[in-house]
Amino acid sequence: MTNIRAAAAAAFLSSCVLFFGCGRSIAPDVAATVNGRPVYYADVDRTYKSQFPGKGEGESDDQVQLHRLEALRSLIDNEIMLQRAEKAGLVATDADVEARLSELKTPYTKEEFDKLLQQWGLSIDELKARIRKDESVKKLFNKDITSKINISDADVAAFYNSNRGSFNLPEPQVHMAQIVVSPRPDPNVRNLKNDKAKTEDEAARKIKAIEARLRQGEDFAMVAQNYSEDPQTTPNGGDLGFMPESSFDKTSPELRKLVLALQPGQLSPIIHTQDGYRILKMISKEPAGQRDLSDPRAQQSIRETLLERKDQLLKTAYYEVARNEAKVVDAMARTVFAGAGGSKK
Repeated sequence: MTNIRAAAAAAFLSSCVLFFGCGRSIAPDVAATVNGRPVYYADVDRTYKSQFPGKGEGESDDQVQLHRLEALRSLIDNEIMLQRAEKAGLVATDADVEARLSELKTPYTKEEFDKLLQQWGLSIDELKARIRKDESVKKLFNKDITSKINISDADVAAFYNSNRGSFNLPEPQVHMAQIVVSPRPDPNVRNLKNDKAKTEDEAARKIKAIEARLRQGEDFAMVAQNYSEDPQTTPNGGDLGFMPESSFDKTSPELRKLVLALQPGQLSPIIHTQDGYRILKMISKEPAGQRDLSDPRAQQSIRETLLERKDQLLKTAYYEVARNEAKVVDAMARTVFAGAGGSKK
């Protein structure tokens, strides 16, 4: 209970410190406001249901509230970024929305996709609205961050010289990233959400929630940084680097077949192992052979790696700057905190 209250207090203090003393009331159906624009409890409920398809089954009331606060924090962040995108004239078009929706539908039959919508608690119009927000934010990130990143030839050469051995490939290699959830307590886990699973049930619910976020189009690296429980890869967005295909020979034939069948950009289903649960992303595949610095494949791989690292760093900083500049009033967090015995001012 102490940890739950501490988490609720942290969410409250970080996102609604402006509430106290402001002397302004918020409508009962409004969970928070961002620069005066409301975020409704109904939005929180839909987001919670889509991220936790089991509807909190088996969770205590405190755990449900914690996850609803996380959902609200995500909605607040998205609203902050959407408002920035609107101000910059970068709102996604109908064509952008339809293109992304088609991508989401591609792996599924119509019946399977309709079932997913039911599990997420979303109508097709609500999903389109969410896609429009996400695509608008992507345009914002591209304009304010990605398009301004410059990876110079000197940067590429420095990386190559520091990692020369990794470009001598005696066999085909795969570049992968992972998100890990384990049921065992681990004091070394320091993800941004600080929501380490401690039991098998918690781990199963958490990995399903993560999969739902990824299938709805959230950025893999950011989700890994926020929620993955692997201390080694979480700070780098789950990046495992390059691995020879033979490294999978000691795994089960089914797992080896699954991993090597993934195509660049593709996600694996949830993988249950003795250590817990994993979701893998195939970033790229490299055939065997020596890669000189002049090799276009080596240069492309280096530039992609450096770009992804810089992009991830700047996005994290960008979120923090945007939160600092926004005026957020979080009524839901205040209510949770007061109900847990916090300040009732």
